[in-house]
Amino acid sequence: MNPLHTEVAIIGAGLVGASAALALRRMGVATALVDGGASGARASGVNFGGVRRQGRSIEQLYLAQRAHGIWSRLPELIGTDAEYVRSGHLKLARSESDLEKLSAYRDKVSDFDLGLELIDAAELRRRFPALGPGLAGGSLCPQDGQANPRLVAPAFAHAAARAGASLLEHCAIAQADTLGGDFLLTAADGRRIRAATVINAAGAWGAAVARWFGDDLPLQVKYPTMLVTEPLTPQIGVSLGVEGGGFYARQVARGNVVMGGGYGNALPADRSRPGRAALAELGRTAPSVLPALACASVIRCWSGIEGYFADKNPVIGFSPRTPRLLHAFGFSGGGFQIAPAVGEVIAEMATGRGGLMMAEKFSAARWGAA
Repeated sequence: MNPLHTEVAIIGAGLVGASAALALRRMGVATALVDGGASGARASGVNFGGVRRQGRSIEQLYLAQRAHGIWSRLPELIGTDAEYVRSGHLKLARSESDLEKLSAYRDKVSDFDLGLELIDAAELRRRFPALGPGLAGGSLCPQDGQANPRLVAPAFAHAAARAGASLLEHCAIAQADTLGGDFLLTAADGRRIRAATVINAAGAWGAAVARWFGDDLPLQVKYPTMLVTEPLTPQIGVSLGVEGGGFYARQVARGNVVMGGGYGNALPADRSRPGRAALAELGRTAPSVLPALACASVIRCWSGIEGYFADKNPVIGFSPRTPRLLHAFGFSGGGFQIAPAVGEVIAEMATGRGGLMMAEKFSAARWGAA
């Protein structure tokens, strides 16, 4: 079987890989987007759906600000708004100490024009009466929002295909070799792709792909636990988080409340299931934040599969060992909002047209991998 020849091959058709493919095609670069399953079926399609800048590190905020502009252009880019709304993101403080941390964060990121509003306990009760008692306040980022993850990544992948990318789904790459200075990727079913450049956007499987090329990166795989309730009357319009983490929630237009916190467990064949302890903790925490949830029926719960690095920053950049290999994975549960910007950036890096702000924070060599 003759290999498919292309300029860039992207392993992983999640939101990062799919947005990179679209960006490359808009530059006129021959691109193959390859995934072992369906596009957007893994973490990109089963995450919480929060589109937030608030709470990110300085280095990630450069990407988040760029992504903020991309999210507002989804209909023209991919043909759907993917239920994206700038609902606002409210991070709650459960103590005065938490509120002080939110205030310090607002001061720290003042140059990024996030428009953060610090809200005390009395104002919080007035503006958000559905919230439970005992909260010390919160920090509101009015222009952050939410979207439907089941729609976004597949829409980017299909937009890339309409723009001329070769979309190869259910094409699990099993081996990587070199051939005449190019990469030769061989799928389990025998299909082959020959490319001058490879982008590793394989998500939780990114470290396994990196090891094919001698890059040993300390990725930990976790399984975020999430659930959704029956439709409820309107309770809260903003997407919610909690200082210190552990709980997040949003109510969609149909009234269902999507929430998550904690982690599940691995199952065979690259699957996962929600964790019992995580579900129990959600059962305790959710009604304390939104009392209406105390009597709400849960209609579905699930777990994703995500890669985490200890410093919570992904790897974005060239391999320290293999020329023309780019890594972009390990987003540690926070990749959904920044992914469209990451896709554009790695497309620019792959073609020599741009770089990454504070690149050392995302380098594969930051653990001495060079």
